[in-house]
Amino acid sequence: MNKTLAKMFQRIADALEIKGENMFKILAYRKVARVLGDLPKDISIYAQEDTLQEIPGIGKEIAEKIKEYLATGKMRKYEEEVNSLPSGLFDLLRIPDVGPKTVKLVYEKMGVKNLDDFKRVLNSGALAELPGMGKKKCEKMIKGIAFLEKAGVRLPIGEALPIAEDILSELKTAKGVKQIAVAGSLRRWKETIGDIDILVTTENPKSVMEKFTALKGVSEVLAAGETKATIHWEGRIQVDLRVVEDESYGAALAYFTGSKDHNVKVRTLAQKRGLSLSEYGFQKGDRRIPVRTEEEVYERVGLPYIPPELREDAGEVEAALAGHLPHLLEMKDIRGDVHVHSNYSDGTMSVAEVAEYAAGLHYEYVALTDHSGGAKYAHGVEPERLKKQWAEVDALNHLGKIHILKGAEVDINSDGSLDYPDEILRQLDFVIVSIHQWSAKDTTPRILQALRHPLVHGFAHPTGRLIGKREPYPVDLTQVMKVAAEYGKFLELNAHFMRLDLNDVNLREAFRLGIPIFIGTDTHTPGEFALIRFGVHTARRAWLEPSAVLNSYPLPKLLKILHHSRP
Repeated sequence: MNKTLAKMFQRIADALEIKGENMFKILAYRKVARVLGDLPKDISIYAQEDTLQEIPGIGKEIAEKIKEYLATGKMRKYEEEVNSLPSGLFDLLRIPDVGPKTVKLVYEKMGVKNLDDFKRVLNSGALAELPGMGKKKCEKMIKGIAFLEKAGVRLPIGEALPIAEDILSELKTAKGVKQIAVAGSLRRWKETIGDIDILVTTENPKSVMEKFTALKGVSEVLAAGETKATIHWEGRIQVDLRVVEDESYGAALAYFTGSKDHNVKVRTLAQKRGLSLSEYGFQKGDRRIPVRTEEEVYERVGLPYIPPELREDAGEVEAALAGHLPHLLEMKDIRGDVHVHSNYSDGTMSVAEVAEYAAGLHYEYVALTDHSGGAKYAHGVEPERLKKQWAEVDALNHLGKIHILKGAEVDINSDGSLDYPDEILRQLDFVIVSIHQWSAKDTTPRILQALRHPLVHGFAHPTGRLIGKREPYPVDLTQVMKVAAEYGKFLELNAHFMRLDLNDVNLREAFRLGIPIFIGTDTHTPGEFALIRFGVHTARRAWLEPSAVLNSYPLPKLLKILHHSRP
């Protein structure tokens, strides 16, 4: 129910924005959608307890709309705003470089009602003739459509992983199940997932297969045999289930985890030892050798265990043979979150609630990094309000439960200057800069200028990409890394699964250059603190050890680094 309502409020916000309604009202609906998506229990429970208005971001009017839907299955506001527009218009908002103003323009001036209509006016050149459009902008939108259509065949890991976890949770209760695990690219924590692979050992294959094909999320059963079944889940992604024997489980898990190129390297090592290796285990002549664990696979070919995140044939086999595998970052190494928004800007939590949730995760510290004042779209914090926040921070820090760093996410202006004056920046513990609006001409120079600023610590979500929705902005990342290394600046691994920015490849290059990395969840709601796991596993894919990640440091060491990196 939470996800259903979240999508409804998000769609209301989209409709209002297409219609050109009040921006504060639009942001309020978007905030509610975000809050609902992260609630720990079903919204109907809050309604029954009459505690809806105790949820941050839900006031009296929103609470009434929720109650209306829970009671009737309908919401008048949704029907009024959303159903008054052609449903195909909302698909246009998924296209990179297409915003509500463009959708409003093509709908009112050209009668565009869906993606096919939009492609037609783009390709005919008619859209380029409208005020505010032009040939270059239309070319970008054509590329955006191609990007969207290409990206649509894979799910971001943050959408695929909950599906897999739900399925595993259900199948574990099937009669006779002994071992069960996710394999494939999902187990390697790739940023997008084409399909989900699940392996199981069981004393009752029939029971598992029947339960799997009858799950509520199954939209279509593509195949169903005695040891393998394939379904479509909610029409979004294919899921394959394989039943394997106990004595083959380790070999099968390694085989189906992949990657293909990694497996080839491991099989080659096996062949040098007179063994053949398949998903069924090792074979030596006519003798089959049981392989119940993955550790046995690597041990028999003379390798230490290689974590799934490294299995991309990126030098991991060679490093393992030389005894040089990294000691990878783990979740237990993370001592704090350093990119968190409160309700001073566009977050839903008060400063006290941020501290409470972070302390509940047993963190030593948390950095408040609300948007700077110029970010009007995110209710940016003007200097006077920021000073009020500092007073709250000081009072909470005095309690000693968790240390709150006074930070800010400061916009880089179009001329490369920063959105806060130096007198404010100097009083902050942690200054990260970012870009939210850009052009092809000024992006790299303004970033480099900002990174040379002596009061800046780091650069947040360095490429600005949104996986499957928006390509990176035009930036020379080689130059950015060069300047970051030269001036001792930090780069972010933004842990939100729609960003994962920097990606694993760029992170590994940053690590090679000696650039410190910080992992931030970009949290706006309580549930987003949990996104840290996507950051940690992406860091592992980049071969990062705890020493390379700033928020694995204890508080005294972190504060010393932050202090010494500034004049």
